[in-house]
Amino acid sequence: MPESVPSSLIIDAFKEIFQSERRGAKRQDPFGWIISVPDTHQKSVLAALDKERSLRVLTCSTEDDANAVAAGLYMTGEPVIVMIQHAGLYASVNTIRGISMDGKIPIFYMIGLLSREKDRDPKDSRHSMVRFAEPLLDVFSIPHARMEGPDDVKLIAEYYRKSRERKGPAAVLVGLETA
Repeated sequence: MPESVPSSLIIDAFKEIFQSERRGAKRQDPFGWIISVPDTHQKSVLAALDKERSLRVLTCSTEDDANAVAAGLYMTGEPVIVMIQHAGLYASVNTIRGISMDGKIPIFYMIGLLSREKDRDPKDSRHSMVRFAEPLLDVFSIPHARMEGPDDVKLIAEYYRKSRERKGPAAVLVGLETA
């Protein structure tokens, strides 16, 4: 049964990823960038990030903007993670294709499955946005995994690395609202 993941575990994972990226680099502050579009599903993480001084958060108005900013930061050598909801995945498919896939820009996404029912697999959800998120990622051959509880936090680093290795998008779907 899926369970909420504490925001502190997610932020620690972000820090570890970014510190690993920064080893040997002159610039250490900030460790990295979180690009977000307002997301109620991951609001506890975003609220905790507001207090975090070692990570920078930039809130964008659209997922298309978030993808472009993430690409620009990547091109300047900055480590970056994009946090969106599944509605934003649907809204930005063409930008993900153009920037991350065709442009070969490694972008790692944390995608909140808003309205995910705890007692159902997403493929059996009553909500089409939840039900079709993973199949959409499959259509575009975007590697992805579901974070279903605290033990799955390790997937963040794994799929971040996958985005770098493949020079394209990779995602972790946040199964339940973060705690």
